[in-house]
Amino acid sequence: MNKKCVVSLCIALWCVTITIGPVFGSEEECDFPAIFNFGDSNSDTGGLASAFPAFLNPPYGDTFFGEPSGRFSDGRLIIDFIGKSEKRLRLTPKEEDFKKALYTFDIGQNDLGQGFFGNMSIQEVNATAPDIVNTFSNNFKNIYNISGGKSFWIHNTGPIGCLPYILENFQSAERDEVGCAKPFNEVAQYFNHVLKQAVAQLRNDFPSASITYVDVYSAKYSLFTHPEKYGFEQPLVACCGYGGKYNYSVGCGGTTTTVNGTQITVGSCRRPFVKVNWDGIHYTEAANKHVFDKISTGAFSHPPRPLKRACYNSY
Repeated sequence: MNKKCVVSLCIALWCVTITIGPVFGSEEECDFPAIFNFGDSNSDTGGLASAFPAFLNPPYGDTFFGEPSGRFSDGRLIIDFIGKSEKRLRLTPKEEDFKKALYTFDIGQNDLGQGFFGNMSIQEVNATAPDIVNTFSNNFKNIYNISGGKSFWIHNTGPIGCLPYILENFQSAERDEVGCAKPFNEVAQYFNHVLKQAVAQLRNDFPSASITYVDVYSAKYSLFTHPEKYGFEQPLVACCGYGGKYNYSVGCGGTTTTVNGTQITVGSCRRPFVKVNWDGIHYTEAANKHVFDKISTGAFSHPPRPLKRACYNSY
C-alpha cells in the first residue's frame, strides 16, 4: 500500500459462506466464502473504534445493537446488509478464501471532505479527483496482485452536498431543487465520473477479474428527491444532533447547555427509522437498508448485474 495514500481505508472484514441458490439464466449464484471491505466510515464496522476505543459513545448503535458497535450509525451499514444477504457466517477465513472472496470498496467522501474543510476552493477540490482516483487504482492493483481475488464491487461516492455537516458549514453555497448544496454535489459527480473511467481501465488491465461499478450516488440521492415515497421525513436534518436548521450545531453524543442553563448530552431523535441522516455525516440504518435494497438488485450497477452475480465478468 502507498503510505501517502489520500484515500481513507479503514478495513472492515466480513467472512461469510453461502449455499448455491436459484439459477439466473445459465449462471448460478456466486459462492463467496468471505467479503473484504475497504472504505471510510460509511463502511467501517469497527476498525477505527478498535484503534480508538473511546471514539464512539451512545447513542451510536442504539437502533440495532443497543450500544456503540464501532459503526458510525444508529445501527447497521450497507456492508452489514451485504454480509447478511449471504448464508452462514464464517468467523475466520481460510487461505483459499482470498481468491474466492468478494472485495468491496466505498471511498471518496472523506477525501473530498478533507479538501472542503481544508480551506480549498470548490475548483481546487475538484482538481484533486484524478489524483485520488489514481491512488485508488494503484491500491486496487496491489490488492489484486496480493490477494489473487477476482470479484470486486466498487461503490462511487454519495451526494456529499446533501449532508448536514456540509449544509451547516457552507450556508452560502447554492442549493438545488431539494435543498442540497449544488456545487458540492457537482464535485462528487465529477469524482464519480473519473472513478468510473478508472474502473473501465482496470477491466482492461485485469480481464479475468469481475469488476462492478455501483452508482451509490443515485441510490442515495433518491432519498432526498422522494423521501416520502420511501417512508422518510426531513432528509436534510440530522437525527442525532442539536441546534440549527439541520440539527448539527452540536454533534451527536456531544454536550451542550440549554437556554435555561441545563447541560444535556446530545441524543437520538425519537424516530430514527424515518430519518435519512444519522449524525450529520453518516446515514441511519433505515437509509442504509434502503440503499442496499436498491444496489443489490443490479439496477444501479455497471454492468447491470445483481450482487449475487458479482463473480461473473461478462460486460
